[in-house]
Amino acid sequence: MLRSQRLAVVLALEERKEKEALEHMGKARELMEQHSEQVANLNHYQQEYRDQIRSSQHGVVHVSRLQAWQAFIAQLDQVILQQQKQLDQVEAVFETRRQEWQHAWERRRGMEKYIETCRQQESRDRDLQEQKLSDEAAGRAFARRRR
Repeated sequence: MLRSQRLAVVLALEERKEKEALEHMGKARELMEQHSEQVANLNHYQQEYRDQIRSSQHGVVHVSRLQAWQAFIAQLDQVILQQQKQLDQVEAVFETRRQEWQHAWERRRGMEKYIETCRQQESRDRDLQEQKLSDEAAGRAFARRRR
């Protein structure tokens, strides 16, 4: 069996690893997008709430109500901060998964190039062997004619 044929098994393994890495990266991307959307929604909600407070402050606002609004805004700040930390962690996981996929892609691509190099060498070897056999046959034919 030729080297290029034996390496096809290794290539199939590298392709499977790349596919798995791509799936892991896709899942990490989805999770990152979900967290990003949550942070954006919380920021939007907080801004709407602040706008609502500002619009209601044209009249007289009781101090306890103002304190409750400020406490709620502070809670939202904390929730947003926690969500942003989670988003940062998820982004780091995504980047790791992206690098793992890129490494798997490079390994698969390298194996494909190596197999192609092997095929080219096998083709050259076959051509040389055929040339050698042809030269030997021509030499024998020439020797028979000379006798």
